[in-house]
Amino acid sequence: MSLTSPSTPASGRTASGVRPTGALVVGGAHGSLALVRSLGRRGIPVCYLTDDHPIAKYSRYAARSFTWRGPGDVGAIECLKTLARDHQLEGWVLIAAGDAELRLLSQHHVDLASIFRMTVPAWETVRWTHDKRLTYERAASLGLDYPRCYNPRDLQELAGLDCRFPVVLKPTVREQRNAFTRAKAWRVDDRAALLARYQEAAAMVGERAIVLQELIPGGGSAQFSYAAAWHRGSPVASLVARRTRQYPIDFGYTSTFVETIEQKDVEEAACRFLKSIDYGGLVEVEFKHDHRDGRYKILDVNARAWTWNGLGSIAGVDFAHVLWRLAMGETMEPMRGHADAAWMHGSRDILAAALEMLAGRLSPADYLRSWRKPMVFAAFAKDDLMPGLVDLPLAAMRVLRRYLPAPAQPRRGVDGSRLRPSH
Repeated sequence: MSLTSPSTPASGRTASGVRPTGALVVGGAHGSLALVRSLGRRGIPVCYLTDDHPIAKYSRYAARSFTWRGPGDVGAIECLKTLARDHQLEGWVLIAAGDAELRLLSQHHVDLASIFRMTVPAWETVRWTHDKRLTYERAASLGLDYPRCYNPRDLQELAGLDCRFPVVLKPTVREQRNAFTRAKAWRVDDRAALLARYQEAAAMVGERAIVLQELIPGGGSAQFSYAAAWHRGSPVASLVARRTRQYPIDFGYTSTFVETIEQKDVEEAACRFLKSIDYGGLVEVEFKHDHRDGRYKILDVNARAWTWNGLGSIAGVDFAHVLWRLAMGETMEPMRGHADAAWMHGSRDILAAALEMLAGRLSPADYLRSWRKPMVFAAFAKDDLMPGLVDLPLAAMRVLRRYLPAPAQPRRGVDGSRLRPSH
């Protein structure tokens, strides 16, 4: 683990000299940046821990940042304990911002709760959100709509599967980092492509980690989310959003323009699901509107901070601060975000909008109108310029690393010292 120099202008102490209880954000990328900014602007010290995307560490509101070998390492829990002990983080609020980090924290909930203030539920709850098969099983038991799924037991059964093309291959969980999990979904248009793609996906994640489901037509404008902070089975802060533009435009691995709306059906369906598992914590429940039958079908449940959680800050529900206050034991009255606020990932949205225009789905006038809403950006902020400046270079470097062989790196311990290679 390595430690960067403090980057906040403040000392991290109040006027009385008492250090306020801070937050440790683990994993994620632009969603983590939103958490860091929200809490840091309120004088709450924030540390960032990652083995992947570093953008949040460039924020002036990140008091300190650390790197580690990741949530999949056998020593991950001991690493968190050492971090808390060595840097006086006992009693801090612990926030998961990635899928693998969520799994780690929820599966070791009791152990970590003796050190940190936990904001993720225990694994008995999280498992219903983490694995798509279990999510759809729960949805079926509640009478909620979800995409039609197929469950072939092997390649031979897949070859004879009676299904209507196109269909979609998805990973049941997204903890590993490979082409399949990064894409989130692969579209296949015929039997030959299905067999080839299925074998390719199985080689990366295994046959039991693949979901095969119908393709619901429509792009980003047909995708909706219920986003909230829940506590003891009830919502405390919530909003509904339309993920209007995404990149790539047909199968987006990331949203590029999201706007708050009012949508009762989405909210009611999400609340039924979350109440059934007595949920508590940050959550985003994704739906897609199927114009063929007029139904909103549940796709995913993200039981951790999501990429565009910063939208809440401009819609009247600052999710990061609400979560921190709940973790500190405060009682809060329920609040709902207002419609007509927006979040944008500027550079990606320019590309997504251009492709939408070329496809005849978006007019230049409609694109310009989207800029008129009260808006928060994924990376850019007037009071925190560095993340916006490094966003594109970081993205370019990450793309290059996927195609270039990684240089050998010395193994390091939690104190940053080099470890001898294992024999």
